Amino acid sequence: MSELIEQLRRHEGVETHVYKCTAGFETIGVGRNISASGLGLSADEIDYLLQNDINRCVRELAYALDWFSSLDGVRQDAMVNLCFNLGLSRLMQFKLALDALERGEYHRAAAEFLDSRWAKQVGNRAIEVAHMIRMGEYP
Repeated sequence: MSELIEQLRRHEGVETHVYKCTAGFETIGVGRNISASGLGLSADEIDYLLQNDINRCVRELAYALDWFSSLDGVRQDAMVNLCFNLGLSRLMQFKLALDALERGEYHRAAAEFLDSRWAKQVGNRAIEVAHMIRMGEYP
């Protein structure tokens, strides 16, 4: 690590969660002002964070569901979308839908996801994800 990086980390501190700096701005990492008046995040940084979150979801799903890797790519993407949105622990509560997916009963799995409070909350997102599960294709 270069001396400058080491010095900045020491002077600014390193925070994994948002905090208010001494000037009262929302800050994260090593002094990154992410408030509306600050730098925020670049498109590359947003894409980097998103890819990390997708990779985390894939790992979590592969660990929790031994049949996840046997799904086709579109249905895996649908599961990643669900995991990203709900978190793994809440996704795992969809026992009937997950059972149907494991059995290859895609129409039933899609119907189970649509028959939920989640579907009512997220609207079109649920319709798109259910289509991916039902048909194995993007809408």
